[in-house]
Amino acid sequence: MELPGCFGNSKLPTTLQLKAEPRALVTLKAMLIHAPEHIRWETTSMTQIKLARHLAALRPRQLETPRDCIRYTLRTLAKRWHFLDTEARELSTMIEDLVMRTAPHLVEPFGIGVDTAAEILIVVGDNPERIKSEAAFAKLAGISPIPASSGMTSGKHRINHARHRQLNAAIYRTVIVRMRFHEPTIAYVARRTAEGKTKRDIIRFLKRYVIREVYHLIKANLTVLEIVA
Repeated sequence: MELPGCFGNSKLPTTLQLKAEPRALVTLKAMLIHAPEHIRWETTSMTQIKLARHLAALRPRQLETPRDCIRYTLRTLAKRWHFLDTEARELSTMIEDLVMRTAPHLVEPFGIGVDTAAEILIVVGDNPERIKSEAAFAKLAGISPIPASSGMTSGKHRINHARHRQLNAAIYRTVIVRMRFHEPTIAYVARRTAEGKTKRDIIRFLKRYVIREVYHLIKANLTVLEIVA
């Protein structure tokens, strides 16, 4: 099972690039706590973009006092956040375009957004030899629990730690979204809860269902791509 284009060998922009922007904002706000009172008061109700623009416009004089250092640091961090925000928007647009050109059907199921679809496609592109079947795909995602029974217990499972953490997280996000907003899933959760199943068990069942659904969508999409090629 192979994917064409940028989804092989992790050529797609990584999520680390997209995560740099919110991290810069957290650092900026943490530093803002130490800013002079009038700056804190001015920026109290500002949006993120307005805050970055306002702080980027600071004009500190020579670095002779702690106040000058704080103003200079705030301006530097604001400029960095603005740059990273622009880059993140560009990368998100590129990723969405790649996903829609490669596997548009992957974002049709409820709860699977572009980011989740991109993460799934990256894993598939990087591990074509490990996705020979639905069971192999579930094992790669760590959604094939290992029995952990003993003479005193039965029906217990433990997490399969030999998994791709990003893929597992992507499937988990899909499940959580469905549990909150997808009526059929909400009804399923209510029924299984009435049967005495724990929330952890229910999430495990739903993750297995989602990975099965995703596998067949990817397989069908690749079949179409092979025919077109």
